[in-house]
Amino acid sequence: MASRASLPLAASFLLLLISSSFAADTGRLFLTVVNHCPFTVWPAIQPNAGHPVLEKGGFALPTNTHRSFSAPTSHWSGRIWGRTGCSHYNGKFSCVTGDCGNRLECNGLGGATPASLAQFDLHHGGHQDLSSYGVSLVDGFNVPMTVTPHEGRGVCPVVGCREDLLKTCPAHLQLRSGHGGHVVACKSGCEAFRTDELCCRNHYNSPQTCRASTHSLFFKHACPSTMTFAHDSPSLMHDCSSPRELKVIFCH
Repeated sequence: MASRASLPLAASFLLLLISSSFAADTGRLFLTVVNHCPFTVWPAIQPNAGHPVLEKGGFALPTNTHRSFSAPTSHWSGRIWGRTGCSHYNGKFSCVTGDCGNRLECNGLGGATPASLAQFDLHHGGHQDLSSYGVSLVDGFNVPMTVTPHEGRGVCPVVGCREDLLKTCPAHLQLRSGHGGHVVACKSGCEAFRTDELCCRNHYNSPQTCRASTHSLFFKHACPSTMTFAHDSPSLMHDCSSPRELKVIFCH
């Protein structure tokens, strides 16, 4: 049995353990996905090759709810997008936009275009512990999306696209549900016309030959802090030092 004299020491040791654990946890980076849209969004997460799948790659997020989870403590890169119009029908799960092989949990699979994408490259840069992030409309648009960093050092702006481009999407870029249904997404020029020039393929796959088009400029004018074609400015991926949280917000 512990003596009375040793009880304060034991209590102090326990408090130290709890404090150390809390301090270690507060040093972690969290990813938070928020849905402010007036409808359910099904976020999807795809890691780049060699990196682990987070949150099984996808889940449902009802309107005005959020979900937070820890990012890996080592280097991780990948993307997050929102799927819309998802449902179970005849035992099959599918989404009108952003679908990943008819699965709720994408488990590493990519999504169907067009879709708005948040891109991340976490814990790089050596002793600076940089986290890079950006929003891409290179593959088109399906839902407004921004990325907001918290408690980072350096240049850590809020970026993305707050505009609902489904309302202003040119007719030749519109993706509609069913036959003549409502607009569910806005295609990129590449998605709409499949040419090497618009897709920055083959001869056009370099910073010198891959250029903005009238189609990409539609996205750029509405949402200037997004990447809108394959070799758009690399400076649109922002390096933020040691943020506490990176928050992906749908319909910000």
